[in-house]
Amino acid sequence: MMLTLLVLAIAVLLVLRVPVAFAFLGPSVVYMWANGNSIGNALREVTSAADSFPLLAVPLFVLLGSLANRAGIADSLFRFALAVLARVRGSLGYVSIGTSVGFSWMSGSAVADAAALGKVQIPAMIREGYGRRFATGVSSASSLIAPVMPPSIPAVIYSGLAAVSTGALFAASVIPAVAMAIGLCIVVAVLVSRNPKIQKGDFDMVEVRASIKGVILPMLTPVIILGGILGGYFTPTEAAAVAVAYIILIGVLRRSLSWKGFLEALKESAVTTASIMIIVASASLLGYILARERLPQMLTEAMFAVSDSPTVFLILVVVLCLILGTVIDATAILVLIVPILVPIANTYGVDPITLGVITIIALMIGLLTPPVGTVLFVTASVSRSRIGDVFLGTLPFIIPFLIIIALAIAFPGAIMWMPGVFGL
Repeated sequence: MMLTLLVLAIAVLLVLRVPVAFAFLGPSVVYMWANGNSIGNALREVTSAADSFPLLAVPLFVLLGSLANRAGIADSLFRFALAVLARVRGSLGYVSIGTSVGFSWMSGSAVADAAALGKVQIPAMIREGYGRRFATGVSSASSLIAPVMPPSIPAVIYSGLAAVSTGALFAASVIPAVAMAIGLCIVVAVLVSRNPKIQKGDFDMVEVRASIKGVILPMLTPVIILGGILGGYFTPTEAAAVAVAYIILIGVLRRSLSWKGFLEALKESAVTTASIMIIVASASLLGYILARERLPQMLTEAMFAVSDSPTVFLILVVVLCLILGTVIDATAILVLIVPILVPIANTYGVDPITLGVITIIALMIGLLTPPVGTVLFVTASVSRSRIGDVFLGTLPFIIPFLIIIALAIAFPGAIMWMPGVFGL
């Protein structure tokens, strides 16, 4: 009865547009009080969730993305990709995807990617005759590569909650992230073929040579991060710190990072990290309550009553993530469901790394679906478009994501190949 009232209270608060963290925290504190637990115990649960060394990588990766944006690296990547792909019909669509792939090695956040790249990519596509829906759709969808490709902030959070190797999860995410980029390129090719207004550009080797100078040093960042982690030289947190120092050095050497830009990056990172951590803290208290109410055991029994197939289990997880992702922030969902799903996955014989990759991709689709759809709102803001138009533009690009999830469920060995290569 208490669990039902708790869920109803949270649902009502979410419908009333109360921020997710407070929608979780308020009813959870009332539950603790009603069941004879002190507020001090509730505070201990909240603070212990944030007191985690692996989660220290989160603010550093957030800062890394902010600094990369302030240092003009996103613009350099866009210029280089545009120069290389100038002769390809529909080049700006592919440039949008390629730039997102390059920036994802330094960002880890779909919102940061959409904000930093969308304001450059979307106006350029509209000027060249691309439809507004196409421009906003491909820019929004390509931003989802960032939270999947290492360094992924959701992966850091998941690995801390599931007690798995962050390096292994990073390695497992590379192939799905590359597959996402390829899938988006296929959709671009299909859509471009239907628009005769889009023509080829002129290839200029001088521009290629000039633009390549701006990306050589930044593209060593993923070598530092992944090479350091997979080679055993750094922990993810240490790799993030070294990468931040490297980006600052690049900004100073290129004179593209001003003191004002540095301070703005610090401020932006502090605000973003605070919003993430308050969600982590509040959702962890709710997770503690759900565990106390034996929800994981009840779900395990219910799932086994449906099927004992790992494939069916993963399909149910994806459906759950797609539904929750439309109404709740992805970080909150991760903190809430990972402690519940990992023990169930172990019962089904599903590797927690495989579960993590599939869960993260499924949750990221929620960033493109209303009513929450954070990326939709960011893209609409930077492009001055209506939310409805942006959403309609993203619909064709969601299809490859769903196909990749289906393939990951059918062939989990493909996900675990890279961790196996590095012995993780």
